[in-house]
Amino acid sequence: MSRKLFVNLAVADLGAAVDFFGKLGFAFDPRFTDETATCMLIGEDAYAMLLVRERFEDFTKKDIVDPRTQIEAILALSAESREEVDALAERALASGGAPASEPMDMGFMYSRSFQDPDGHVWEVFWMDPVAAEQGPSAVAAT
Repeated sequence: MSRKLFVNLAVADLGAAVDFFGKLGFAFDPRFTDETATCMLIGEDAYAMLLVRERFEDFTKKDIVDPRTQIEAILALSAESREEVDALAERALASGGAPASEPMDMGFMYSRSFQDPDGHVWEVFWMDPVAAEQGPSAVAAT
């Protein structure tokens, strides 16, 4: 069975979140969109549910962190090339995102991170397909 991944994120302003991620090239499923939530299409089997804080609270009894001052997760997106990593990170910064950390270049892997307007940390990375196929032990040997 193939699994689908749905990440749920609390956002302060749904319209601003949709505008930001729309500028990065993401689409949204209108079937799962109303004034309190939207389903952002990340990949064939990966989605982010962007929920206004009040709607997000319906799904948990725990306190919701403030992603501008606390970390809840690092959401990593793969890219086809180093150039695509740079292009997406630059679009994010130009569209209202903020840097999250310095770019990381390990030769076989390259990544850049940014914060969305709510402070959620996103990492865009490229990994050499040969290194990915060989796994961590081959990378450690280089």
